[in-house]
Amino acid sequence: MQLKDIVNKEIVNLTNCEQEPIHIPGSIQPHGFLLALSEDFIVKYCSENIKNYTALSIEDILQKSIDVLIGANQLKELRHYINSIQGNIVTPQILQVGDDKFQCVVHKSYDSLICEFEPFSDYVPRVSAVYDQAIHFAKYMQNAMTLQQLCHSVATEIRDLTGYDRVMVYRFDKEYNGQVYAESKSNDHEPFLGLHYPHTDIPIQARQLYIKNLLRLIVDVNYTPVAIYTKEESTYTDLDLSYSTLRSVSPIHVEYLRNMGVRATLTISLIHEGNLWGLIACHHYSAKYIDHYTRISAQLQGHFLTSQINVREMAEEFAVSVGINQSLETLLNKTFKPERESLQLLVNQPQILEICGATGVAILLNDVIYKSGITPDDAAILGISEWAKQQSSNGIYITSSLSKDFPKAKDICDTASGILYYQLGTVYNESILWFRPESLEEINWSGDPEKAIVKDKNGLSPRKSFEKYKQIVQCRSLDWSKIQLTAAATFTYSLQKLITLILLTEEEIRQRQLTNQLKESNLELENINWISTHDLKEPLRKIQIFSSRLLDLEKDISPNVSATLLKVNASANRMQKLISDITNYSKIRQSQDAFEIINLEEYIDSIKLELHDDIEEKQANIITRNLSSIKAIPVLTHQLLVNLIGNALKFSKKNVISEIEVIQDENLVKSPVDDNNKLYYKITLKDNGIGFNKEFNDKIFKIFTRLHGIDKYEGTGIGLALCKKIMQLHNGYIFSKGTEDEGAIFTMYFPC
Repeated sequence: MQLKDIVNKEIVNLTNCEQEPIHIPGSIQPHGFLLALSEDFIVKYCSENIKNYTALSIEDILQKSIDVLIGANQLKELRHYINSIQGNIVTPQILQVGDDKFQCVVHKSYDSLICEFEPFSDYVPRVSAVYDQAIHFAKYMQNAMTLQQLCHSVATEIRDLTGYDRVMVYRFDKEYNGQVYAESKSNDHEPFLGLHYPHTDIPIQARQLYIKNLLRLIVDVNYTPVAIYTKEESTYTDLDLSYSTLRSVSPIHVEYLRNMGVRATLTISLIHEGNLWGLIACHHYSAKYIDHYTRISAQLQGHFLTSQINVREMAEEFAVSVGINQSLETLLNKTFKPERESLQLLVNQPQILEICGATGVAILLNDVIYKSGITPDDAAILGISEWAKQQSSNGIYITSSLSKDFPKAKDICDTASGILYYQLGTVYNESILWFRPESLEEINWSGDPEKAIVKDKNGLSPRKSFEKYKQIVQCRSLDWSKIQLTAAATFTYSLQKLITLILLTEEEIRQRQLTNQLKESNLELENINWISTHDLKEPLRKIQIFSSRLLDLEKDISPNVSATLLKVNASANRMQKLISDITNYSKIRQSQDAFEIINLEEYIDSIKLELHDDIEEKQANIITRNLSSIKAIPVLTHQLLVNLIGNALKFSKKNVISEIEVIQDENLVKSPVDDNNKLYYKITLKDNGIGFNKEFNDKIFKIFTRLHGIDKYEGTGIGLALCKKIMQLHNGYIFSKGTEDEGAIFTMYFPC
């Protein structure tokens, strides 16, 4: 039989270690042997060292049923065992292989059953052992006042249980730098408690594997990896050993442990809310093997601990939150007047800093800053606010190291190393910022974190030095806690309401002032209207009377004087008409009570009688089609139609019979503009007169707009402006469309 090993032979070094496929090494540690079975229990893979533990060779077992090794009866027991497996902590199945017993643990990896065999241990825990462990844990859980004390008790218990030289509880920060949070050790070893380790010591794929497989054992770092074999002609791919205890370890990690002087390790993952919270790291300075049941007991301690992480952290947070909530409640119960001066009174309240442990605060409104405590200067605050607004997510930006992302803040680390920014609005650039100064922190690293990789004549290797290295962290504040962020968000919502109330109050005051100004303007307009209707009309009447009397004395005056008097009289008449039109324009007011149902056909008939002489003079035909009843203001609608028909008669062509059509669409139409979905009556007035250039389609409705000289066509230029205003008072629209020498079309839209 031709064999091939599946050892991963990719060259891995510190330049690409984060891509190292540590889950498929193709080899195992030698303290046991491994088989991988198909679903029908045929051996697909076998570790090379099976010959060291049994009388069989690789060739004897590959592509054979596993009963070649364990016999048919034990195969039945193995099937039953596999079907009963639940959870992460697995009790091993005891199997007889020849004259020897083995502890076999099975797990599924894709389409393979991974069977790991380790020599049988005489130690089998009593049934009461787990109960004793639980009682033990409950006892020191009650005695531990803090999470750190509890971790120390767990480290001590595991060290007593396993006999390792050192047991540490290793806790990760948010960037996966680690800290020795608790420790139990023998007296002849230096303490590691409090030391920090850079995130590079545990690459990302290793952390992911810790989440999958909660326990990893290295018996001796000086072991020789045992290759896994399969048949040469087989199509089997790499074997995923993510959940395997025997899995061979990355050579880089082995070298790292050797550099530390560590010979054997046991690592237990601490999973909290689905994330890797930390590790229980057991170190021994000589080779050490512990049996399966002892490993399970140690792992159980890890489960006990993770069950308490949330409770302990919440208890510690609760102690802090009591004071924060008291400050928040006090702050929220205070009342402030809806005016800008209240914002300064608000920031002066001590509770506004207490709720999130800040040393300074600033509220911005229209680039005016209301601040208290220790803050940067106003120019810096405006710059930070504008930058934070650009960086924010949903109007929120939080950092404990502002200068890291905003280099301009390096000069203000003493006041603003950490900021908490909330955008309160966009119109007036409303926002609030809390500030924290730098918190100079001394971190004791286990070796220089900048020298996690060493380059020497042998190439790259993990760091060899683990001497204590002190680092002073600058331009970084304390982190903002969850309870502080919650309190700040709650207060921000309340502040947003206060600012909205302030702006509404200011707007109300502005509207009141505008209303008063409008009233004064209306009074002035009424005075002007009074002057127009009385004081101006009276001298015009006298001019007309005196000029008429002088014209009656035709015999006594010369023709030149008579012509001048005629011009004076005509000018006075035009002035009289202009004043009358202005008065009518200024008197138009909207009144819902004035709306009535009117019959357009009847209105056109009455207008024909009113304009009878002009119609006869122009020999005009007024044609109506589909006119119905609409809801409108009778007086204004009458004036609207009189103006439009009168214009059509005035601007008719000479020697051409004037035709004026007034047509209503049979069906209601949609709005002529896009801002509403109302329905309208559409009425079109069309004539065949002289028309006008299309550039005047909109301008024609402006007051005093005239397209022709006064000597050619009489008028004041107010008529069509009056029509526009009448349609506006009806909440309707009017449009014009002219074509020179062909006529004009006026389209009106009355709301249904």
